[in-house]
This record gives sequence, structure tokens and C-alpha cells, in this order.
Amino acid sequence: MDDFYDLLGVSRSASADEIKRAYRRLARELHPDANPDDPEAEARFKRVAEAYEVLSDPEKRARYDRFGSSGGPGMGDPFAATGLGDLFDAFFNAGGRTETGSKRGVDLETVARLTLEETVAGVAKDVTVRTAVPCDTCQATGARPGSDVARCGQCGGSGQVRQVRQSILGQMVSTSTCPRCAGEGVEIASPCDDCAGEGRRVEEQTYNVDIPAGVGDGSTLRLTGRGAVGPRGGGAGDLYVQVEVEEHPVFARDGDDLYADIHVAATQASLGADVEFTTIDGDITVDVPAGSQTGKRYRIRDHGVTRLRGRGRGDLLLTLVVDTPTNLTAEQEELLRQLAKERQEEVKDPGEEGLLGRFRSRFN
Repeated sequence: MDDFYDLLGVSRSASADEIKRAYRRLARELHPDANPDDPEAEARFKRVAEAYEVLSDPEKRARYDRFGSSGGPGMGDPFAATGLGDLFDAFFNAGGRTETGSKRGVDLETVARLTLEETVAGVAKDVTVRTAVPCDTCQATGARPGSDVARCGQCGGSGQVRQVRQSILGQMVSTSTCPRCAGEGVEIASPCDDCAGEGRRVEEQTYNVDIPAGVGDGSTLRLTGRGAVGPRGGGAGDLYVQVEVEEHPVFARDGDDLYADIHVAATQASLGADVEFTTIDGDITVDVPAGSQTGKRYRIRDHGVTRLRGRGRGDLLLTLVVDTPTNLTAEQEELLRQLAKERQEEVKDPGEEGLLGRFRSRFN
């Protein structure tokens, strides 16, 4: 019994892509139609197809590595589970198939990082992705310039073949992907040198994405047709842009509202003051009445985030924080002591904290 890895000419540690490329090359070389004078061609072709069918499936490959060609308990006939049609679909089908047989390219993902200010106003952002684009050399045909793309001689360009089998119930007709053209309906005798017959090549592309105002962290934008193109003229997939919003040093967001603290001095909170605060839109003046306490909340209408699905904007909610003065000069400390005396509020005597600290340290 031939070793499946040897049949495909790959090592036992070969990646899925290496196995795929090896099978594609051998399928074209060993197909019976390409070897009309070799009566053993069909048998070799089927054996190679069987090897690929097993090694391209992670579960079957794992069983093969452990038990060999018998596959171990429950494996049975490797063709029975999926058939040659599924085998070729798994090999070629990165996306959907168009009516002409070309495959749609895969979808791609990238990230757009925004500031909070950009989410409020909306922004046009450049994103760069590595993607498959049409090959200019062959005009996405996959054929070397000057050569032709021929209709597949086995399926007549349909990409599918029908098989009739006799069973105890009579004739059974099954349809599968054409093994000669892998379902594409065409054959390329002279592949393009620049894209190896794929009709596409990988390069970096930059797209300018319009990100609407109000979009939130974790949102996803879909750009139809900006993903990778399919092989040999296949349609393009989509590009999904994940939005990440940088943490802001002042504002926190909850829905369409913004939250922040507004700090005032104890004297301002006690006597009242008009305090300047810088919002996303610019400076505003906040009226702090005399006797204001920490925790007092102000609602500034229409200074939040633009509503993504609706009109207007959310609000800005400011929480008052009264700051206790520190690093007082002798004169400032004396003034506060006079105030405490006038209000009959008990405070520590000058140096009391230091004396108590020295006293305690002697007995520790």
C-alpha cells in the first residue's frame, strides 16, 4: 500500500497549503485525458485523489497518521463520506462560486483606531490590508500573455461531471466537480509567469473608509467588494473594519453620553464661582453655587456623542469634585485656623501630628 505522503510528494509535516499545491500539480499531470496512451493513468489518478481526500481533512489525516491507510476504527472508505465533488470543493472553494465557475475571494478583516473626538464628529480613515488583487500581466485570466484559456475538454466548460453507477437499486447518477479543471470550466496550458496561473497576486492596498459619527468601540463596518478577489476573474469578498476607540484621559462614554469630573477648590465650592471647563466642542462656563459639595452633578445638553441612529447628540454629565488644599504656606494655614475658630470647628494644634508621631515611635 502506497504511503499517501509519498504519493503527493510531501513530507509528513507538510502544511495544508503544501498538500493542496502538490495535489493540484499531480491531478493535472496524471489525469487520464492527459495520458491517453497510459492504461494505468486512471488508477494512479484515483490513488492520488484518495491521498489528497484523506490528507486535506484534519480528522482523517490524524487517523491516517495514527493507523495508516486503514484509517482505524470507523474510517471505512475515504470516498464514501464526501465523494470527489466535495474533495474538489474543499480544495478550491475559498468563497462562493459565480455562474461562470469562478470563485469569490475571501473576506478580510482590519482595524481602524479612533480617538474619542473622531467618534463624535465622524472621520475618513485610511486602512491598509494585504489582499489579493487582479494580475495586470494576464488581465486576471491566469494565462501567459499571447496564450489562450481553453474550455475544459472533460466537462465542456460546465465545471461539473456526471457519473452513472450501477447498484442493486438500479442506475444512480451523481454530479461532482470536474477533476480536470477543478470546477472552473477552463484549462490553462501556459500559466502566467507573474501569478502562476492564479490570475491574482497579493499586495498591500489602502482604502479610505468613511466612519460615521457616533460609532462605538467594537463596532464593525462592512465594505462590500473590498476583500480579496477570487482566482481568474472571481469576484471580490468583503472587508470588515473593526473599530477600536482609544481611552480618553478626561471623558468616559456610556452610550451617547459622556462623563467627566470637574474639579474646584474648596474656597470656590464654599463661596461659589464660575468655573471654566473644556468639552469636546470647546470651553464652557459652569456655575458652581456657594456651598456646593462633592458629587453634585451637572448635565450639559447636546455635548455628548452624535447619535448613530437618530438625531442630535447625547449629553455631557459633569460630577463636581471639591479638592482639599495641600502644601499650605504658614499664612494660609493661619487663615484656615482663624476660620475654624470662628466656625467653632475643632482642628489639630500646630505640630500635634508630628509630636504624636515622635511619641509613638519611641514605644514601637
